[in-house]
Parts: sequence; C-alpha cells; structure tokens
Amino acid sequence: MAGMPAPRSQPKPWPMKWIVLVIVVCLGAYTYLTLHYRKQNPSFQPYEDMKSRANTLRLLSAGFQRVTVSAQRPADPMPVPGGAGISPAPGGLPETLRVTLVEPPQLPGDYSRVTAAASANTLLAYPIQFTCAVGDHHQQLAGAQLYLREDQVYVVPEFEKLDGELLARSRESVVLITVPAGVLKPGSYQVSLVGARASRTWALQVH
Repeated sequence: MAGMPAPRSQPKPWPMKWIVLVIVVCLGAYTYLTLHYRKQNPSFQPYEDMKSRANTLRLLSAGFQRVTVSAQRPADPMPVPGGAGISPAPGGLPETLRVTLVEPPQLPGDYSRVTAAASANTLLAYPIQFTCAVGDHHQQLAGAQLYLREDQVYVVPEFEKLDGELLARSRESVVLITVPAGVLKPGSYQVSLVGARASRTWALQVH
C-alpha cells in the first residue's frame, strides 16, 4: 500500500561460537578473581571452637593467663643461655590448673638436660631447651602452652598421637621452647616445666 514504511530488517543473531567464547571468557575471569582474592578462612570446627572458648573462660575465672609459645625440635640444637638451678618436682599438672582445663594435654613422661637462664629481660625472648621422654613411638610434639598465675609460670609441652602406623624416630626428643618477649613482666617467678611422671622447676628473675 502506498505511503506505508518498509519493514525493518531484523538484526542477525550472533553465531553460536561467539556466544560460547564469551561465556568461557567470563567464567574464566570470574574463577580467577574468586580464587585470587578470596580470603582463606579456616574451616569452622564447632567442637574445637567451643572447647577453646570454654578453656579460655575457665582459665580467666581461675586467674590464669594462657600464652601459646613456640615449641620446635631443632635439627641441629644450639646452646642456649643456662645458669638456672634446675630442681626435680612432682609430675602432673598442679591441681588448680588440672581441674580448670576442659581436656588435659598429653604430657612428656620426664625431662633431662634442662637448660634455662636464671634471669631474663622483658624485652627479649626467653629460651628453654630440654630433652624429654614420651610414652611410646606413636607420639610427636604438637606445641606448647604457658600458663601464668601471679608469680607461678607453668610451661606445658603438648604431644599428640601419630596417625596410622607412623612412628616417631625416638622416644626422646630435644625440644626448644621460646617464650615471646613481653609475656613475663619484671618480677620474680617460679617456673615449672610440667611432665607426666616428673617435672622440673627453677627460679627466674625478670628485669
């Protein structure tokens, strides 16, 4: 009919190969950005988290301060400052600490060749080196905790069971524990290195 506009031509659809290419590129970019910038948060472990919180509350109520300290088995042990008069002490956690902890740690059986200084500077780390005996070849060093209450310091190495058929090379371990600078304030302390059968204790003056 005269005077009517001609119909517009429809745009041609993109070829399927270009659509697939765009999808692949977008997915690749999204995956890269997600993996690159995603925060690596530890998985939520309800039982462990609840136990840790309960431990913290109970320790605070009992007047204890807990500090995680470095514990390692040096491949080539180096001499550390000594001089402290090391004395034997009864084994096991002190009663006040034992009844406070939700789950008691696995302690070394006994200690030998304990080396520690009789004095320390609050601005410097305080090393303690010792040889300890574990119950069997299925235990390995897991870490160490320091429990501080007034002038009493309890150093508690912790061991854990090896999985499956794995065995430790020896039932004796040379361990170096390092108390971070600033943990111990100036003053006089009695330090106890806690073992299951026997502990060691010595006096420490912090300046």
